[in-house]
Amino acid sequence: MKLLLVDTSGPVCGVAILDGAAVRYSCAVTNKMTHSVNLLPMIDAAFASTGLTIDDMDRLAVVTGPGSFTGVRIGVSTVKGLAHGANKPCVAVDALEAMAAGAGEFSGVICPIQDARAGQVYGAAFLPGVKRPQRLMEDTPLKLEEFVEKIRPMADEYLFLGDGMPVHRARLEALLGDQAVFAPPHLAYLQPDSAAYLASLEEKTVDYRELMPMYLRAPNAERNKKLTEAAREQK
Repeated sequence: MKLLLVDTSGPVCGVAILDGAAVRYSCAVTNKMTHSVNLLPMIDAAFASTGLTIDDMDRLAVVTGPGSFTGVRIGVSTVKGLAHGANKPCVAVDALEAMAAGAGEFSGVICPIQDARAGQVYGAAFLPGVKRPQRLMEDTPLKLEEFVEKIRPMADEYLFLGDGMPVHRARLEALLGDQAVFAPPHLAYLQPDSAAYLASLEEKTVDYRELMPMYLRAPNAERNKKLTEAAREQK
């Protein structure tokens, strides 16, 4: 099975092509350009490097969140358009599970966290698994202190990774001391080949029309609109 994976859910723009168990192509880019500028040239580069085309793909996969609202929309919209044009089935990949899948061996609990701003994180907890990480906690938006209280009974050591790690590192060290372990830079962010591997394990695919971003809370624009409407009603 051949698949194309796209990730724009965080600060890194990633593309991977998987052919069976072999990673034919994997690239992750962080620069000053936006994902909307980077993504299509990266997909073109992936096909040019492998000699494959979108017609060779058996499925198209995209990381649907949680993460940046704008970033997730870019990836999902791009894959929906490609899938529509090429008549390909789609697979949604969870960002936090994909990060955990790329974390490698660890004796404690793997805790991917995305910075959700306002002192909150999108967090989950996993144990290393044979084929995929074993989930201990569903993706949840929480204040950092609340997240730590939820994971505290799970183990004696916690591996943190994700873009929330550098933002909240000092606070995590204060809350957990030596129990907090931090992923090295090359593992700190979502690896597109790990996300592609998870996509290959999914038995169920969806039509491009069913592919949707995964929001754990309403986007800022929607929340602001509701707050404005509520304020008007109170007048």
